[in-house]
Amino acid sequence: MPWLLKTAPGHNCRIVAGWEGDWAGSEGRGAGWVECGLMRTPDSDAAPGPSASASRICFRVADRDPAHPLRGVRLRQDVRVPADQLDFARTASGWLLELERPEVDRMEYHLELAHADGGTETVCDPANPLRARGAFGDASVLELPGYRRPTWLATEADPGNRLPLLVSTRALRHEVAVTLWSPAGLAVGDEAPLLVVHDGPEYDDLSSLTHFLAASVAAGTLAPVRAALLSPGPRDDVYSADGAYTRALARAVVPRLRRVAATSAVIGMGASLGALALLHAQRRHATVFDGLFLQSGSYFHPRYDAHERRFPHYQRIATSVDGVLRAGGHLAPVPVTMTCGGIEENVENNRVMARALSAQGYDAVLHEVRDMHNYTAWRDAFDPHLPALVGKVPGGKGAWWERCNG
Repeated sequence: MPWLLKTAPGHNCRIVAGWEGDWAGSEGRGAGWVECGLMRTPDSDAAPGPSASASRICFRVADRDPAHPLRGVRLRQDVRVPADQLDFARTASGWLLELERPEVDRMEYHLELAHADGGTETVCDPANPLRARGAFGDASVLELPGYRRPTWLATEADPGNRLPLLVSTRALRHEVAVTLWSPAGLAVGDEAPLLVVHDGPEYDDLSSLTHFLAASVAAGTLAPVRAALLSPGPRDDVYSADGAYTRALARAVVPRLRRVAATSAVIGMGASLGALALLHAQRRHATVFDGLFLQSGSYFHPRYDAHERRFPHYQRIATSVDGVLRAGGHLAPVPVTMTCGGIEENVENNRVMARALSAQGYDAVLHEVRDMHNYTAWRDAFDPHLPALVGKVPGGKGAWWERCNG
């Protein structure tokens, strides 16, 4: 007999559908759902979509066209679920997949549908309206018990001011496009710290970076800062420990930004390859950055990242990373804050890098978050880690803020 589990009022758990045979004889499964205060109700209440408890997650998919039922459904995910556990089981009312909860508080996913005519397609879950935008398109999202969206997202804040710039460099064949953002009330001549943000426009669009900065400045939890949103150009080429780009950044882009706006400190900010490129620049040009905020950096190392060898610039990155790890120290260590998903692929190389930087005199700390390699994970780690870094960088408050706050 089919059944449906529902939460009692006030419990932080969503509706979960299933079949008695799927649950029989598993003490661990039953215990997880009992903690959520679940009770049996008729199967007619079941609905397609995802659901979660403290220990289990469940996905239910309906055949959209009963005349042409699906041949199969498979979960596409990056939360380390073994490949042999991703196929849905056919039930009388559709397709069902039930899994142990992964070590995350939210997960992004897609459904791979196998059609009767032999074709397949990968789609967002049509029964789940919750979406996350990403660099490669939208994904469906399951927010698990315990996840909380940042409160600053709902805070109204002045959008600030934007100044578009094009920076010419001798080292590159292309100009570097920059949008210089400033919070409301901060004039060009007011000295303030500057965030130099790799993948800047995309970072801002997909993680609401400047909204976070504006809201934090308005709340008084962050001194006024500017953000230089750098467009990457040919990203895989320039962010992969490329010497020409590193010279352009240190000798042309940052000096130009300093001339445009009074700057008390420069903090590099980036994610994935963008983080790797900033660390590489700081190692080659010791005085260009006063601090680094690095999220899910792609510090490829043969021990952990041999699967990345197909990336065209893998060896160049691995050589740069190896040079950092083997170094005895650095002339100008700076404060470094790192964030990374606790089970994402890059976490091992981030742990190794954090230990190496600390041993070389950097004030380096790695914060592992319960999410993966995506813009929402990076967004959710801004608070409190980005203001904390800005606060401990020399010049992180800026003379203008210090004068106003005496």
